[in-house]
Amino acid sequence: MEGSKALKSAERRHQEMESATVRFAGDSGDGMQITGGQFTLTTALAGNDLATFPDFPAEIRAPAGTTYGVSAFQINFGARRIKTAGDHLDVLVATNPAALKVNLADVKAAGLVIVDTGQFNDKNLRKAHYDSNPLEDDTLAPYRVLKIDITQLTQDAVETVGVTKKEAVRSKNMWALGLVYWLFGRERAPTIAWLKRKFASKPEVLEANIAALNAGHAFGETSELQHEVAQIDVGPAAIPPGLYRAITGAEALAWGLVAGCEKAALRMVFCSYPITPASSLLHSLAALKSLNILTFQAEDEIAAACAAIGASYAGDMGITSSSGPGVALKTEALGLAIATELPLIVVNSQRAGPSTGMPTKTEQSDLYQAVYGRNADSPLVVLAARAPGDCFDVAVEAVRLATKYMTPVMLLTDGYIANASEPWLIPDLDAIASFPVKRRQDPEGYQPFARNPQTLARDWAVPGTPGLMHRIGGIERDSTSGNISYDPDNHQRMTDLRAAKIEGIANDIPLQEVDQGDLGADLVLVGWGSTYGPISRAVTTMLAEGYNVAHVHLRHIWPLPTNLGDILNTYKKILIPEMNHGQLVTLLRDRYLVDAESLAQVNGKPFRVSDLEAAVRARISRKPGLEKKL
Repeated sequence: MEGSKALKSAERRHQEMESATVRFAGDSGDGMQITGGQFTLTTALAGNDLATFPDFPAEIRAPAGTTYGVSAFQINFGARRIKTAGDHLDVLVATNPAALKVNLADVKAAGLVIVDTGQFNDKNLRKAHYDSNPLEDDTLAPYRVLKIDITQLTQDAVETVGVTKKEAVRSKNMWALGLVYWLFGRERAPTIAWLKRKFASKPEVLEANIAALNAGHAFGETSELQHEVAQIDVGPAAIPPGLYRAITGAEALAWGLVAGCEKAALRMVFCSYPITPASSLLHSLAALKSLNILTFQAEDEIAAACAAIGASYAGDMGITSSSGPGVALKTEALGLAIATELPLIVVNSQRAGPSTGMPTKTEQSDLYQAVYGRNADSPLVVLAARAPGDCFDVAVEAVRLATKYMTPVMLLTDGYIANASEPWLIPDLDAIASFPVKRRQDPEGYQPFARNPQTLARDWAVPGTPGLMHRIGGIERDSTSGNISYDPDNHQRMTDLRAAKIEGIANDIPLQEVDQGDLGADLVLVGWGSTYGPISRAVTTMLAEGYNVAHVHLRHIWPLPTNLGDILNTYKKILIPEMNHGQLVTLLRDRYLVDAESLAQVNGKPFRVSDLEAAVRARISRKPGLEKKL
């Protein structure tokens, strides 16, 4: 009876939270990405809004137990609108000393740290550069800690299954996941169904993973952990009704390119060369060959770009992708596409540089490269996606502009957007306006570089069309016939026309809107790309506290919206947070002569909301009476 009363009392220990941030961390071979992915799935099914941040080691197979071999997966989920992967952690699961070493500083004071004590031996402690065992000194004093020998408990759970010791230990990520499922009251059924699909041909491995998952959950239920930690209740979010799915930026971008090509009535020819973090786009598109897609993995970056240009010359929609180092190699080919005035889409999934830099870390440092980074005066269109789901819409827009104006378009994402996921409201494809391409068919009066007076785009004449034979190449051409021309006045005219064509696109893109706050506020935060989530959340909080602040976020980077200068000139102060050394600041100062201030960060990580809030407080004062409800 006494035990029953105690258990009932324990069962009543629940902590309600509006949102929670959890990070799984361990060796790159510990399955942390799988663990986080499955927790994301169950969290989405529970009705929470969410955002994730997978964090990969830069080396393919770093030495086990080292700090530079740590792989992590972070998820922020809640009963409210979630815009970032979270600042500080409510829960950290660390499966070895290196994971604890790398990630502990991100845990909130009194946050929960779950550690696998079975991995805290002398060898692993040395690899993680610990002078003493953090489980035995005061390293973990600021936190609530669950010290559990997950390795041994996993082996105990699967000992009757018939797998090897190595295979048994590989299941410990499922044990940890089961415990976290108990902690947050999550269902195991979706993960069990996934395991059955993944290991259908390996029944022993399947049984071991299910046994480990159930054992971790049972440990939480039966070991009286309720006396040490309360179960956490995070209710469903109030999000607009509709059919949702979890989507990564790479997936949304792939589907957006498919949708854009369908709306243009063109076949997609995607030509790429593997590079982190852009390779996932090639992987996604390679699985969609049934949708009128040809994917081609070239021998190098230059070949990939030239092959895509050749596809566009032949009448298809040529697309290539890379990260900053690869885009640098494609530069001369981009100049060729600009000179020949052919549609081309270049996806740049930015990463930390320069050179190879930190391949798996995120950055926004290719804006100069996108806008200015070619020889001669060679403008093209530059777009930037702000979140994983937004990649779909930006991809459709990229196809529209490339085909309508016969120009290359550079579409900027980054490693954070490409790998992160969020719930995505599946769009009604029929509601997206079509923009079918009309290639030149009539030979009457045809001149290769005669232009549409509205768009300044030349006609797209596919080779083999009767009567439309023409010369094309990288050497300057006559502004009408396309024949090679070294005439000085003609070169001036062609340079001016190419620039005017791109500038004119500003009249065919949406006017810039103010995302939050009012015109003329004391301070505006201007962002682009993946800084959207942190800026938006920070500004929301600041408005609620009575700060007269606003948020403007750019999708069209070049050309800029026609009303952007007027908007910026209404604000007293302009602050531009960027994951670079201030590249948009340079662009806006040059374009509008505004006194913009840079808030630069180049540490390979997304901005923290708390850092942006502190930046606002440091620049303007709170005005009582202006508080706006969240």
